[in-house]
Amino acid sequence: MSETRAGAAASAVERPNLPLGVIVAITCLAQFMVVLDGTIVTVALPDMQNGLDLSTNQQQWVVSGYLIAFGGFLLLGARASDLYGRKRVFLLGTFVFTAASLVGGLATNPTTLVVARIAQGVGAAVLSPTTLSIISASHTDEERRERAMTLWSLMGAVSSVFGLVLGGVLTAALDWRWVLFINIPVGVVLLAVGGSVLPADQTGTERTRLDLPGALTATLGIGALTYGFSQVSAEGWGSANVLIALAAAAVLLAAFIVVELKSSHPLIPLAIFRASTVRIGNLLLFGMGVTMTAAMVFLSLYFQEILGYDALSTGLALVPMSVFVIGGGLAARQLLPKLGTRALLAIGGLVTAAGLAWMALMPAYPAYLTHVLGPTLVCGLGLSFMLPAATVTSTTGVKREDVGAASGLLNMSRQIGGAVGLAVLVTIAATVTNGVMPESANPADALVQGYHVAFLVNAAIMFVAGLAAFALPASQREAAE
Repeated sequence: MSETRAGAAASAVERPNLPLGVIVAITCLAQFMVVLDGTIVTVALPDMQNGLDLSTNQQQWVVSGYLIAFGGFLLLGARASDLYGRKRVFLLGTFVFTAASLVGGLATNPTTLVVARIAQGVGAAVLSPTTLSIISASHTDEERRERAMTLWSLMGAVSSVFGLVLGGVLTAALDWRWVLFINIPVGVVLLAVGGSVLPADQTGTERTRLDLPGALTATLGIGALTYGFSQVSAEGWGSANVLIALAAAAVLLAAFIVVELKSSHPLIPLAIFRASTVRIGNLLLFGMGVTMTAAMVFLSLYFQEILGYDALSTGLALVPMSVFVIGGGLAARQLLPKLGTRALLAIGGLVTAAGLAWMALMPAYPAYLTHVLGPTLVCGLGLSFMLPAATVTSTTGVKREDVGAASGLLNMSRQIGGAVGLAVLVTIAATVTNGVMPESANPADALVQGYHVAFLVNAAIMFVAGLAAFALPASQREAAE
């Protein structure tokens, strides 16, 4: 890719007469829609099963199909925005996501629904990194850029929790199809506003080239890795599907590195890893992906299997945590210029670890206000400090023409962290539960002991993440230099 073309792509969203607040609003709304769809479908699965006669495997693929496609195509979608223009790729991703939502909502058989969910994942993989790339490229002032990224990261955190609540409300009040139809008006607004407000992408005289060998090996490798770990909880580590998928992922990802080293137009310029901010930031996001996915799953199971909540009550029980994520994120927005990303990441990691360790003390028969509310609020507060700081860190010190690739990389780190962490922690919890079950007079006690160990392991991961933050440069200016 020529420097001329790279510069054109990087400056495509710069428009002197366009308020930056409009860009932030468009991109945050798109990110909210994408992340929402990862959780909103979960509570509607029983109704989907009844309506379309889904098998157990098909139910799993309604969720896994989206996540696997999302994780597998992230790097490809991110690099496409660098090469072909951010507005063009933004509109393409929005159209695919919206059209797939319509098809899924109108599905009359399991195959159509699963294919639509996979198509949604592809659209999300194109759209999500492009939104962050647009924010990063449009903000030349470092402080305003950090504030915008804070809002963007908060949208991801809040929508993942809000999806549980909204999914329960829509399913109970209307029909399971509305958990998909809800995306259509949002997508239409994004297409109309984005198409009219964002400036046209500039084009160069040279044809751009996408690293197709790199795209193929990365997409298949990440897809195989995500699929392999997604099957662990259902089939176990020793199953043929898991072993073959993980072996294929290792081979494909090794091939991807070789391809990138030799490519003149790499999908991920490996030089971006020279920046400690990129390396450490993505490691932190991997750990945060573990917590944001696994902790939510275990809390949901705890509420439903131990406290006897239904899906809607479970979502509502997580609303206070969501409020703390918003409040803490707004506080982090003010603290970021004063304390710096290193301090916020360290504080956030240690506070999150404390909240998770507190969760490991929740009894088998707790009172929500006494035993559950406190640790969820502490965990939400810690994550709210980490999310914006990690997002800013992971894109600091990166050339503007590579911002899209860096955005895809940080999204991928969080997605893979969630898939890997959930598989490992579910296996640990199940092993502990099965080990103490013969000695326990009450199955609930054995189940809770498994959850306790999973929460403690998760706490250890976040404690290490908090310590790792101290390896970052003292300031973002130092990192950029």
